[in-house]
This record gives sequence, C-alpha cells and structure tokens, in this order.
Amino acid sequence: MSTSSATGKMSVKKSAGAGGAGGGRAPKCLLCKGSCSGFQPHSWRKACTACGCSTVDHIPGNDLDDDQRMGRLLSDSSCSHLTAKVKGGGGLRMYKRNRMIVTNPVVSRKDPTFNTTTYNWAPAGLNQKLAMKYMELLPKSQHTVSGTEGALQRRRQLLIQLPAYDQDPMKCQSLASEEEITAMVLFVKQYKQEVLGVGEVALPGEGGALKEASLQRSAKEAKDQSNSENKDVDSVCSDIASAAASTAGAEENSNTRYICSGCHGEISKDTPAVYAEHAGYCHALWHPTCFVCSVCRQGLVDLVYFWSDEKLLCGRHYCETVWPRCSGCDELIFAKSFLTTKDGRAWHPNHHCCWKCGQSLDTPCQH
Repeated sequence: MSTSSATGKMSVKKSAGAGGAGGGRAPKCLLCKGSCSGFQPHSWRKACTACGCSTVDHIPGNDLDDDQRMGRLLSDSSCSHLTAKVKGGGGLRMYKRNRMIVTNPVVSRKDPTFNTTTYNWAPAGLNQKLAMKYMELLPKSQHTVSGTEGALQRRRQLLIQLPAYDQDPMKCQSLASEEEITAMVLFVKQYKQEVLGVGEVALPGEGGALKEASLQRSAKEAKDQSNSENKDVDSVCSDIASAAASTAGAEENSNTRYICSGCHGEISKDTPAVYAEHAGYCHALWHPTCFVCSVCRQGLVDLVYFWSDEKLLCGRHYCETVWPRCSGCDELIFAKSFLTTKDGRAWHPNHHCCWKCGQSLDTPCQH
C-alpha cells in the first residue's frame, strides 16, 4: 500500500473501530463463554468491552478474512506464488491455502462407506502420503482438522503471530501523521523483501531441489517484470539459470547425516523436514516440531517465519525487535516520542491509562 492511499483513508479507518467481528453475529469469548454477550470492540484497545478479554479470545472473522489477510502479507514477497489475484479485486491477492481431504474406507459387512477428514491447512507441494507423515509428527492438538480444537488454535495463532495491524496501516488506530504512516509502509516493504518466508516441507536431502525450484520461480518473475519494463530478458534469466545449475546435486555429495537446526538431533532420511529459504536450503532444516519462534517457542503457524540474526521468529516477535509495541493498543509505535515505564514496557502517551475511565495510570483510580 502506498503512503498516499493509506493517508487518504485514515478517516474511514478511524471510524471503523479496532477489529470488528466482520459482520453477522458477534462471537462470544472463548474464555468467558456464556458470561460474554458477544464481542464488542473497544475504540482502540484490541479487547472486548463486554468482558475485557482480548480480541484473539473471541476469534472474529472467518476463513475468507484469514485468506485475504494472508494474501496481503505474502504479496510482494518471495512467497507471492502462494497467492492468487482476485478477479476484479484491483490488485488484491488471496492466499492459496492448501487444504487436504483424506478419505478412508470403513470396512463392514454391508456396502463399503467412507470417512472423510478435512484438514484446514496442510503443507503445500506434497503428495498426500508425505503430508500425512508430516501431520503425524505434530501433537494431536496441532492437527488442523476442520471443526476441532486444532483448527481453532490455528486461527488463533494467525491472529497472535501475524496481526493485521503489523502489516496494514489501514488496520492501525494509532498512526498520527503521514511521517508515521511512511515509516510503517517502508518497514513492511523491507521485511517482505528481506526476512519474510514460508517453510517448505520435503525429505532430508531434497534441499537442492527446493532451491532450484525457487530459482526457477525467480527467473519467471524476473522475466515477467523484464517484459513489462522492456529490459534485457535473456541476461536476467541466464544469470539465474547458471545459479540453479551450480546448486543441482550439491546436497547429494555432502554428509549424509542430517541435523536439525533446532534441537541439533538427527533427522531420519525418510522423515519430512522443514526448510527455510532465507536460512539456506542446503545448510539448515528442522524437525516439524522444532520449527518454532525462538522467542515464544510456539510452532510457526502455516510455517510463516521471519529470519533475523540467524533465528526463526514469528511475525509478532520479529516486529518487536525493530519497533516498540504499545502495551495499551498492541500496535507498533512509529512515533518518535513514546512512554517507557519502569517495568520496561512501551506505551503511546495517551494509551497509558485506565481502559475503563481513561485516567492516567500514574494516578490511582477507582478501577
């Protein structure tokens, strides 16, 4: 998003509130359950005024909202191939989330029937057998089977690890000037180009093939861009093709033992592993359960990672290594002036207050 378009819509954004439920019936709190009358968004906090719990604990929205948000995040990055243009969407891209449907026959005396299991997400680019081996390596609570706690937890992790207000100025309530909007736009552009990635699942020893496929995608994108800008197509593609050829077969000649970059234990050759492009396909791979954020130690949702200082991070914790996060509204602080309390937490000055009466936390109030 350009700075001018973000600025032009600030008034619309401010009146929209902080993360509504996306239409329809307001979702009740997963923690309060029956005692919550339904999600009522606070004007700037990411919380419900009805029960006081976080927006995440209500999980507003739906799969379509999630796929649109992920499409915006992955567009203009090396992972844009995981998105598709929305017809008539004016450049909007949608996440091509890989769903997996598993059908198993039920043997009985009568005619055979079938049990169908739908996974709301599975690693892309795998045959079903390998995808199922990947799923079996994860705890049951992380299986994204539709209608289960695992599927619900995936959606919750999307909101926690990849909040929309860390990537889209239109989702922020606290940006107060064009300078702050510009800073955010440039920051998002930087991390999309340099640190954002999506892990790829393959067997140990197949990192070279993954790298070659990545280089071929880059060649195609370069060719498309060169055609549109009328540049020298042949020289661009030739350089990338040479790089691909030089990597082919390199991994097969290396040590045949494969060590997890997370736990440093050995990975069996017939066990699916996770690769990260930014970490180097031929130098790093992880057990599925070890592909986690180095700060919160949570599994990286949909394998989306941020690679910084030779570490895997979720989006939330990567952003916090670059910009402070307000403890009141949970948004990144792009203002030059902000408040830091004795406990080390950062605040927008006007957010360091009681969320019920608005009185500064420096002065005791009845709440």
